[in-house]
Amino acid sequence: MTPEIMRLVEQMLEGENVSLSRVISLVENESSQVPEIMKLIAPHLGKAHCIGITGPPGVGKSTLVDKLTALMRKQGLKVGIIAVDPSSPFTGGAVLGDRIRMQQHYLDPGVFIRSMATRGSMGGLPQTASSVIKLLDAAGKDTILVETVGVGQGEVDIMERTDTVLVILSPESGDAIQTMKAGLFEIADIFVVNKSDHPGADNFFRDIQAMLQLRKPSWWNMPVVATEAVNDVGIEELYRQIQSHYQALSEESQLSQRRQLQRKQDFIKTLERKLTQRLLMLIEQDGQLRNYIDRVEKGEIDPYSAADEILKSENLSTDWLHQ
Repeated sequence: MTPEIMRLVEQMLEGENVSLSRVISLVENESSQVPEIMKLIAPHLGKAHCIGITGPPGVGKSTLVDKLTALMRKQGLKVGIIAVDPSSPFTGGAVLGDRIRMQQHYLDPGVFIRSMATRGSMGGLPQTASSVIKLLDAAGKDTILVETVGVGQGEVDIMERTDTVLVILSPESGDAIQTMKAGLFEIADIFVVNKSDHPGADNFFRDIQAMLQLRKPSWWNMPVVATEAVNDVGIEELYRQIQSHYQALSEESQLSQRRQLQRKQDFIKTLERKLTQRLLMLIEQDGQLRNYIDRVEKGEIDPYSAADEILKSENLSTDWLHQ
C-alpha cells in the first residue's frame, strides 16, 4: 500500500469525512488497494447500528431517512447515509441524487451522505455496498442508514447487510396480499405505513397487522408503525421501535448471528465476483471456450450441455484461478 493511501485510511479512521469519501471512491472503483484497505479497517468494525430502509418507489423513503437523521443528530449520534439510486444508462452514475433531498444535513459534519448507483445489481444494492458500510463503521459513525433503490422479490441484499430492516409502505402500495407476495414479510423487522393521513391508510394498516398475526411466533414481535414523514409525525415512535429491535437483537444473541451471516455472504459474493471476472478474462483468451460460445450462439449445442462439457474437459486449465 502506498504511503498516500495509508495516510488516507488513517485520517478516515480519525473521522475525517473528506478522507472517507476518497477511500469510498477507491472501493467503488475496485482499486487494487482495496484488500489492504479492508485489512487495515478490520479491527475497527462492528460498532455501528446499520439500518436498512426499503420499499416501493414513491413511498417516502428519503423523507423518512431525513427525519430519522435529524432525530439522531439531536441525540448527538454521528450518522452515515448510503442512498442507492438507479444507474444512469448513459454514465452509470446515480440518477436521483438523494443528497438534494437532504440539504439540511449536507453541511453537518456529523452526517456523511453518499449516493451510490446500482450499476446493474439486481438485489437492490450495488456489489460494493457492503464494503462502503464497513468504511462508515470504521470511520466512527454510530448509525448507518442504507436506503435501497426500490423493492421486489429479489431485494434480499438489504437483509444480508444490515442489522435492522425497515419496510416502508403507503396506502398507494396496494393491498396486504400483494405486499406479502413481494416477499416483504421475509425481509422486514419493522413495517412502516407512511403517508398515514392518505385515504385508505387505516384499512391498509389493519391489513398488515392481520397478516402479521398469521406468522409463526418468533423472538421478535414485528411492529407496524404509522408515520407522516413530511409532517414529522410518528418519527419518534419509529425510532423507539428501531432501538427496541437493536436491543432485542443483542439480548437474544441474534446480532452476532446476523453479523456472522453478513460476513459469510460477503465472502461468498466477493469470491463469486472475482471468479466471474477471471472467467470472463479466460473466455477472451481461450480458443476452446470461444468455440463453445460460438456453438451456443448458433444453436448447435444448448448452454447446459456446453457448460457440462467444459467442466468435464481435461484440456481446460485451472491455472486461471491463481492468476
